[in-house]
Amino acid sequence: MITTKSERELDLMRVAGMITFEAQELLKNAIKPGVSTLHLDKLAHEFILSKGATPAFLGYNGFSGSICASVNEVLVHGIPSSDVILKEGDIISIDIGAIYKGYVGDHAWTYPVGVISEEAQNLLKVTEESLYAALEQAVAGNRVGDIGAAVMDVVLPHGYHLPVEYTGHGVGSEMHEAPYVPNVGIKGKGALLRKGMTIAIEPMVQIGTPKTETLEDDWTVVSLDRSLTAHFEHTVLVKENGFEILTRTKETSKH
Repeated sequence: MITTKSERELDLMRVAGMITFEAQELLKNAIKPGVSTLHLDKLAHEFILSKGATPAFLGYNGFSGSICASVNEVLVHGIPSSDVILKEGDIISIDIGAIYKGYVGDHAWTYPVGVISEEAQNLLKVTEESLYAALEQAVAGNRVGDIGAAVMDVVLPHGYHLPVEYTGHGVGSEMHEAPYVPNVGIKGKGALLRKGMTIAIEPMVQIGTPKTETLEDDWTVVSLDRSLTAHFEHTVLVKENGFEILTRTKETSKH
């Protein structure tokens, strides 16, 4: 069932969103060659707890990390590990969820590790641009197909690919709520966006193929050809004449 949120619920989601944003900022400044993804996980875990929240991912369907840390060809759900050491030229997608008083903030971003290739730079630029194009469609009266179409309009002209099996989603008192918010869509089609809905919009882009593979750990999703991937996500509130990014600080969340 698709729900809209009360002002009380939205206030809690703003706090949850701000915590996830601040956790991202902490990790952004900690990413460098020689750092393990487990170290980043511990930083995020301790920060989220210090803010009176709990990590949304830890224990979710058995997931062992407080963040998803996905390096290079890993699209999503990378498990933090002391064995995964970042090196110059890598890119890493960090997905963070925090639960504050029963409500979830969900936020992902892809970062360079040191100096990265021009190919990787362009992938990050295009994927981030597709996120902001999609956010512009998060307006009451539009449909989820408008969001997917906006992502496609930015990504596909570059020859990049959008895996269809991973999508955005509603978010609130549960991390995954209705509706699905696909990154491939037809304008005017799909679930209607209503004022007060909160959704996670998250373009996931691969350079070489739309196909993915899940590794033997049953979590780690990689591009089938092991080409580079990127993932950007914000939790947003659908408004009458615009949107509000909930996974930002108070100073930068209004649109």
